[in-house]
Amino acid sequence: MTDPARILLADDHAVLRAGLRLLLEKQPDFEVVGEAGNGDEALKLATTLQPDVILLDLNMPEMDGLTAIPKLHEQSPHSRILILTMHDDANYLKQALHSGAAGYVLKQAVDTELLLALRAVLRGEVYVHSAMTQKLLDQVVNPTAAPEAADPWQGLSEREYDVLKRVALGYTNAEIADELFLSAKTVETYRARGMEKLNVETRAQLVKSALQHGHLD
Repeated sequence: MTDPARILLADDHAVLRAGLRLLLEKQPDFEVVGEAGNGDEALKLATTLQPDVILLDLNMPEMDGLTAIPKLHEQSPHSRILILTMHDDANYLKQALHSGAAGYVLKQAVDTELLLALRAVLRGEVYVHSAMTQKLLDQVVNPTAAPEAADPWQGLSEREYDVLKRVALGYTNAEIADELFLSAKTVETYRARGMEKLNVETRAQLVKSALQHGHLD
């Protein structure tokens, strides 16, 4: 019987990591050997554990995913790196693949498609989420098309995005803290930092930005 593939989870969202662990450990061919909450932790654990696959978020504190990819390859050269992100941006995808990632999956696909992606990269293949494949094809077929307007929300960390999305929906800081298992002070920090990145000062401006860039219906 073949030993299960050893997987390192690297994401700053503890609730998501717990869900991923639960999903993966139900599979007989996967074993979660470690969890990292930031890029530095991911690098240290990869060096020690030498996992078969590193499931890596792009937006993490200390060191972001794109910066971490070549460092992870250097310290754990046999590890395959699969990006798991909310960013459905072709530029992020191209940067990740050029840096050495073996695959790119969107977080909304955390289920069957993630399992397919993991098994594909373990076979030595490159796996790209179907929606991202279409974006790349669009650029190849119509390279002169005007690029999409930059979305400042893409520059937010996962936690900043979670907090600001809820602020835009009308949640109070206390409600956000309860839902995301954070302190009210931490929520306020993410809120202030995220609004500064978006260059907005009021909730009305935040809602307008969210609507403009497709983050609210």
